[in-house]
Amino acid sequence: MKRKYFIMLILFPVSIYAQQSEAVRLNREEMEAIFLKQNLALIAEKMNIGIADAEIAQAKVWENPVLTVHDANLWTTGAQREALRDDFSGIANYTQFSVELSQIIHTANQRRKEVAVQKVSKEIAIQQFGETLRGLKVELRRSINEIDYFRQYEAVLVKQVDVLTTLIDAYEKQVKDGNLSKAELLRLQSSALEIENELYLLRVELNARSRTLKSLLNLPPETQIIVAPNADKKEAVLPELQDLYLLAVDNRPDMKLHQLQTDRFVQTLSLEKAKRVPNITLSANYDRYAGIWKDYVGFGLSLDLPVFNRNQGNIRAAKIGMEQSRNLEQLYQNEVLNEVFEAYDNYRQSLHFYRKISDNELLSELDQLLDAYTKNLLNRNISMLEFMDFMESYQKSKQIFLEAQKSVDNSFEELQYCIGTNIK
Repeated sequence: MKRKYFIMLILFPVSIYAQQSEAVRLNREEMEAIFLKQNLALIAEKMNIGIADAEIAQAKVWENPVLTVHDANLWTTGAQREALRDDFSGIANYTQFSVELSQIIHTANQRRKEVAVQKVSKEIAIQQFGETLRGLKVELRRSINEIDYFRQYEAVLVKQVDVLTTLIDAYEKQVKDGNLSKAELLRLQSSALEIENELYLLRVELNARSRTLKSLLNLPPETQIIVAPNADKKEAVLPELQDLYLLAVDNRPDMKLHQLQTDRFVQTLSLEKAKRVPNITLSANYDRYAGIWKDYVGFGLSLDLPVFNRNQGNIRAAKIGMEQSRNLEQLYQNEVLNEVFEAYDNYRQSLHFYRKISDNELLSELDQLLDAYTKNLLNRNISMLEFMDFMESYQKSKQIFLEAQKSVDNSFEELQYCIGTNIK
């Protein structure tokens, strides 16, 4: 059933689920597959790569030739018609005009250098897509971790409510029979209300996290997502810090964006230098009886004389921008390495704490102890105070363990976010 539903989510439009409200059980890999296929922010950002391809194609296109018709007379005098009577026949006998066709030729490989600039812009679009993917992916994984935590902690609170409900039912009968005072019953009812209130607040928070997750997956609001465990979940390990530094520099899209900004200034500088060389305009023209010959065909060449403007300002601006970008790139690299160290240390500490409490055998026996304490309270072998102290310890211990587990998962995802790739 799980696989079938997953395939339906991948293959069919979201509108199919508009009226469904059943729970969907998906593991993390399946959710990431849906995310990559259906997230609208990713789809929109990826379109920028197509725009960049179009701009590269445009940069390769030659300038259009220019066709000019001029010097056409709209009327003639009698003397003009007499003078031209023997020279022209047919339509527009006495119309004089000239036609010119011109084509600009870019020199110094300007078109090729413009294409190089646009190719860097495309690489920037690709890395911007990668940066969007990186941010959304860590948000997705954090949301999954939070929902998984809330579901597990919800089960802990529900179990406590069930235990207290059983005790309250039993105590109500005892109170009616006069065997117990109402004070003990009230203590149980008060504790149950506190837990139910906490359960309500937890479910409100769970709804908020589920809303974020459904938005990331582009799923209908009625869908209830249940996080299924991955069958091949690997044991948490602590990687080498120096390896993480290298991975961050090589893989983080925002780091590559700073490098590409420097590359773009390098290519822009090359283009601006090429623009110092004047472009050439070639022309061919036909003149009908405006000169000494009746049908005159001529050719021409024109170019700017670089006397005043040799593109000095743009060249200087490109040089300054290149140096500025290099400094910012180094500054940003230092910030990235500091982020990696912080995330690494947070993960190391959370992993150490999780392993420490996981070694405590009492955690695995808490559910059995809860059943034992419940039976002992019903049999009057322990006091109400002892039972309530255990209930509080039970809840806190479970919560601390689940939060430690969530902290390990979230800090690990933060570390992967900081290096820009998955840790193998």
